[in-house]
Amino acid sequence: QVQLVESGGGVVQAGGSLRLSCTSSGSIFIMTAMGWYRQAPGKQRELVAAIRTGGSTNYADSVKGRFTVTRDNAKNTIYLQMSSLKPEDTAVYYCNAYLEFGGRGMDYWGEGTLVSVSS
Repeated sequence: QVQLVESGGGVVQAGGSLRLSCTSSGSIFIMTAMGWYRQAPGKQRELVAAIRTGGSTNYADSVKGRFTVTRDNAKNTIYLQMSSLKPEDTAVYYCNAYLEFGGRGMDYWGEGTLVSVSS
């Protein structure tokens, strides 16, 4: 069972920056993709950014140009660098690892870290 632990959340003023980290108990090298999702109060969980094994990335339109997702396979850790934060970025951010094998897929989730952006 893979365990994901997020860190780096907190309170920041609009325009500020934060870096989230997600460390896996297992190797992230084997994961098909890893990423960050977020869920704001009263809203559905949404994809923020993802990075695949080959290094390709994709981002939600709302964060393009402001957020960057990276991975360090040696440390079994992915990061989300968030800049120019806006109050609407306030949410619980969840780390996700997705493993695809034999035509089936499995998702692993962290418990989340809260990011609060004040205006």
